[in-house]
Amino acid sequence: MGSRYDRAITVFSPDGHLFQVEYAQEAVRKGALAVGVRGSDIIVLGAERKAAAKLADNRTVRKMVAVDDHICLAFSGLTADARVLVNKARVEAQSYRLTLDEQASVEYITKYIAGVQQKYTQSGGVRPFGISTLIAGFDPLGKAALYQTDPAGTFSAWKANAIGRNSKTVREYLEKHYEEKSGMEAVKLAIKALTETVEAGSKNIEVAVMETVDKHPRMRFLEDKEVDDLVAEIEAEKGALEASRRNRQTAGQPAAEP
Repeated sequence: MGSRYDRAITVFSPDGHLFQVEYAQEAVRKGALAVGVRGSDIIVLGAERKAAAKLADNRTVRKMVAVDDHICLAFSGLTADARVLVNKARVEAQSYRLTLDEQASVEYITKYIAGVQQKYTQSGGVRPFGISTLIAGFDPLGKAALYQTDPAGTFSAWKANAIGRNSKTVREYLEKHYEEKSGMEAVKLAIKALTETVEAGSKNIEVAVMETVDKHPRMRFLEDKEVDDLVAEIEAEKGALEASRRNRQTAGQPAAEP
């Protein structure tokens, strides 16, 4: 049924679908998992790290990039599409700074990215961007913000969210466990969410944080050792919690009969 209406992006199916947009959303669902967590003084982005060739430089294969000094984003979907969209966003951020002599807000950049994505859903001769983004940063007043955009061009603000493969499972975990935390506690929550579906360890996950240093926001990638140390700390906490649970169950059991 879809093949009659998916040959042109501008053609609706009788039941109101734009199949090319839905195919782009499917590309996102098959992309690498990405997670965003907004804390009180930090925003954390985490992503599944795919195995790279032995001689490749991992620093050139990133799912998280800086848009401006105070804004970064993570994406899921087609990396080549993301590169084009990120470059457009970077140019817009610098143009805004040069024109108005101030930083663009996170919401402004989000609306710009969503606008570009939407424009590519209603023009002939083009196709939608096959990516979703998680956009994180600090507004001029210092408030942390996290937004998501999708291939249809819609955007929304979130406290925590996940995109990509197995995102539904991770989002359900975040819904159960999210509390607005600060510092490393927010980082640990993001790692816990990622490891719900991704094997723990720096070989499989990468983490970036947007934090304020001397009143200036900056993006920083966590070193592999930092990630491994945090994973070990999380595993130790899980082990202690499990041991405590077993002890409580043992104490609550009736004494064995002689």
